[in-house]
Amino acid sequence: DRCILDVISLLPVGPFCLQSEDNKLTTTSPSLYLNGLISLSLVTITTVYRMQAVGRRDTVHIKPEGGLPTPAQSVDFYKDVPTCELQLDEFEEFALGRLKVLRKIESLKSQNCFGDKFRNEFDAYVKANSSELLFNHKRDTASHFILRAAYCSSEDQRRWFLTQECALFRHRLEALMKNSDAFKRFLESVSITFDKIDDEEKENLRTKLMSCPIGDSSSPATSLADFTKATFYKIPFLQALDLVKSRLVYIERGYAYVPTPRLVSIVTGRFRSHLSESLVHASKAFATVVSEDPRIGPMLKNMNQLSTGRDYSSIADADGTITSQNVDDLAKQSMPLCMRQVHDGLKRDHKLKHWGRLQYGLFLKGAGMTMEESLIFFQREFSKIMTAEQFQKGYSYNIRHMYGKEGKRASYTPYNCQKIILGNFPQAGDHHGCPFKHYDDDNLSSLLTSKLQISAKDKEEILDLKRKKNFQIACQKHFLAAHPGAAAMPEVPLGAVGNHPNDWFRASCAYHSNV
Repeated sequence: DRCILDVISLLPVGPFCLQSEDNKLTTTSPSLYLNGLISLSLVTITTVYRMQAVGRRDTVHIKPEGGLPTPAQSVDFYKDVPTCELQLDEFEEFALGRLKVLRKIESLKSQNCFGDKFRNEFDAYVKANSSELLFNHKRDTASHFILRAAYCSSEDQRRWFLTQECALFRHRLEALMKNSDAFKRFLESVSITFDKIDDEEKENLRTKLMSCPIGDSSSPATSLADFTKATFYKIPFLQALDLVKSRLVYIERGYAYVPTPRLVSIVTGRFRSHLSESLVHASKAFATVVSEDPRIGPMLKNMNQLSTGRDYSSIADADGTITSQNVDDLAKQSMPLCMRQVHDGLKRDHKLKHWGRLQYGLFLKGAGMTMEESLIFFQREFSKIMTAEQFQKGYSYNIRHMYGKEGKRASYTPYNCQKIILGNFPQAGDHHGCPFKHYDDDNLSSLLTSKLQISAKDKEEILDLKRKKNFQIACQKHFLAAHPGAAAMPEVPLGAVGNHPNDWFRASCAYHSNV
């Protein structure tokens, strides 16, 4: 079969009509389509996409509603549908490549990497790993649309995708602004116009406009030379709230006077609104659409759970040895909070429910615990409330299954942070999950103070990140608070901390072996 992402224009009135490839009009329900999967018109006609099986089995064809593909651009609003034919392995390859880029952005931001430092480090990463993805129009657009579909199904996924894509868009727009003609052509291509103030109005407002920095926001004001060369635009202040919040523009009579370099924030805001609206509309039909094709549906549904770093699927991936004898000490010293809570719950209750056993058992496997040691460890705890025979009958099979010794003999991969955060919500008696996502403020605050002995300042920063739903960044902040000086130690691999519990554990072990 060939899978086609067909772009269908819905008529603004009457039944939902679509024109098929044989030019016959049919009617259908809008629930069969993924509204806004790739773009959403801001006027009356909604662009929707449907997955429909025809043709060969190994191909995904992304077909636009007429027209030719747009020329390659370094910045794209992603309103134009790409026209390209993808093999199924390319479908996943492109998406995974972009996912790595977005997670790199998240990692740099979580390390308080901003401004020139962010630009230099991110550009170096792209040049070394992803230059073909971002500067090849086919790969860039196809990967964006695939991830847009994959990340539309829940609020957390939409928020994460929106944040990282906007950061990527802003980074590329800032680079484009170095060429004023290219920036102007880009604005024209996406039909964005701004009202430029004339020289007379500029001169009348000179003192007030010069009180706001034009370039580097660390400068308290603008020099006369910079002011003379600058161009200002009148923009409704509601479209410039980020600049207003940071006191980077002058406001008068409902308008913000924005210099050219600050237009980046305005354009990024419009991109954010467009993308956010598309994601919300896409989410309404996600479940129906992914069920229509058994090959692409599972890819889209599970894309957010893919790990872009080490997957720790085998014991050989682990750096050290963890045994039934030293696991208690390592839990206190080097386990992330999510795993330490499961460990403490096991020691207290002498049992774990299904999701807790999976989350913790696979983590221990990725950390280097052998199947034999895992059986010894869990039997030792479970046997405090049951007989050894009951453990063997009820639980040992599951442990052997995790290690690929039973059932279909597949070696299962430890859960990454995204899978834990978006996974099953813990109920009464459960110990699995992410404390930064699933605990309320009071419980997390008490835990950070009493058990982890985090300072008041660090605790408030962690809680603030939690309230803003930056759960993985809160976890990274916890790591830095629990490992003083780790940021200055090149031996400690901080890059993936907050993306995978086993990366957290590996970095902590490296820290303690070097202090």
